[in-house]
Amino acid sequence: MKITVSSGKRKTAIARATVREGTGRILINKIPLENYNPLIARQIIEEPVLIAGSDITSKLDVRVNVRGGGTMGQAQASRMAIARGLVDFTKSADLRKQYVEYDRTLMAGDSRRKEKKKFGGPGARAKRQKSYR
Repeated sequence: MKITVSSGKRKTAIARATVREGTGRILINKIPLENYNPLIARQIIEEPVLIAGSDITSKLDVRVNVRGGGTMGQAQASRMAIARGLVDFTKSADLRKQYVEYDRTLMAGDSRRKEKKKFGGPGARAKRQKSYR
């Protein structure tokens, strides 16, 4: 039995996906994808599955373990892990090309991170205002 492990990152969220032969079940943190909430996060996670098509995904089980970050960061990390896992499992250059044409972040991560807060103000760029009165 063939098993592929892949990972995806977004901001501080890290997702690990295990792809194996099965019946087409997709679990995110032991929750079936059809029960995963919120809806927008579920739709983001479904993208690589829909692009790959049911002929590939109906024969595979995908288990995703995702930690850290917020809801949307976890969803985007999960989607990247699933896409990478499907490409690694099928070894399909055509599928990889489809993913890159649709959205490059499915294969290559988004390197943007939160900018560090500096002294003299409440955030990374904002500074304390002066009134002179």
